[in-house]
Amino acid sequence: MNPRDVVWLKISGISGIITPIVAFTFILLAIAYSPRFSWTENALSDLGVQEGATAILFNSGLIIGGILTLIFASGLFIFLSNRLIGRIGALIFALDALALIAIGVFPENMTPMHYQASVAFFALFPISMFVMCAAFLLMGKSKIGLFTFLMATVAVVVWILQFTMHFVHGVAIPEAISALSASAWSIVLSFKMFK
Repeated sequence: MNPRDVVWLKISGISGIITPIVAFTFILLAIAYSPRFSWTENALSDLGVQEGATAILFNSGLIIGGILTLIFASGLFIFLSNRLIGRIGALIFALDALALIAIGVFPENMTPMHYQASVAFFALFPISMFVMCAAFLLMGKSKIGLFTFLMATVAVVVWILQFTMHFVHGVAIPEAISALSASAWSIVLSFKMFK
């Protein structure tokens, strides 16, 4: 690996670590400015159309988070470059980052773009993870492969439970659980990229 790739892996690894911190900080600040928000009755995207600081915080947090995720995804291309399936997984993950940006650019009142971006975001993450899981297993990295598989499974199962059992009226909780699984994976893989 050339020195420039090593430097970029470190930069993209830093992005992978700070992305969840930045995104969740903005989301939690938006919730703090929104006394009407309910974890069981709302979608997180409801924050993006409220007046005042709430919408600005929420939408800008998603856009910044998406840009940082794109930087992280570019490092995945290097990290997984010796396998075509790994590069495909990294490409799908980059598309997921673009969907996250689109959620912030097109708030909930901009239909159908917001709905399409949201569905793309929550679908592309686990798809990219399952593809990258195969790449990790082919590379002999069984521990990170298994962890990737588990995080992708969490992101899928929470939506299956929501659509079949409707365990909450709104979708903020399944959205948060899915995003947390993506965040945990991002942070763990970022530390691997440092090595």
